[in-house]
Amino acid sequence: MNALSPLGMVSEVPSKNQTPSDCAEVQKDYFVEKDGMKFAGTHLLVDLWGATNLCDPEHIDRALREAAETAGATILHSHFHHFSPNGGVSGVVVLAESHISIHTWPERDFAAVDLFMCGACDPHMSIPVLKEAFKPSSVVLDEQRRGIVR
Repeated sequence: MNALSPLGMVSEVPSKNQTPSDCAEVQKDYFVEKDGMKFAGTHLLVDLWGATNLCDPEHIDRALREAAETAGATILHSHFHHFSPNGGVSGVVVLAESHISIHTWPERDFAAVDLFMCGACDPHMSIPVLKEAFKPSSVVLDEQRRGIVR
C-alpha cells in the first residue's frame, strides 16, 4: 500500500464527505466562533475506563472512522499499530479538520482518545459512538479550546 504498511495497519479509504478542493476557491476561515470566542478548534481528551475491544486494530479503525463521520469530519487516512497479538493499539485517523488518536491498554481496560476538530465539526457527537464501540464503564472527559484568538 505505502511505506507505512510494514509498521502497522494503514487505511487510505477517504470518508464519504470528502470532496476535492479547488485552489481557485476563496479560502474559508475554519476557526470556530462560539460563546463570544474565536478559536481554532475543540480538543476533547477522553479516557475510557472498563473498556472492551481494545486489542483489535480493525475494530478500532472502524469505530474511529464512524466517530469522525458522525462528527461531520472528513477522513484523509488512518494508521494503527498493534503491539503484539495480545497487546494494545496506538493509532490515528487523520482528518481534514485535524485528527482522532487512540492509545489502548487492554491489560487495564483503558483507552485514551484525543478528538481534535476545527470548522463545523462537533467532536462531542463522537462520544456516543465511542461508548457503543468500547462499552466503557466510565468516561472521563476534558475539553480544551485550541488556538483562542485574543
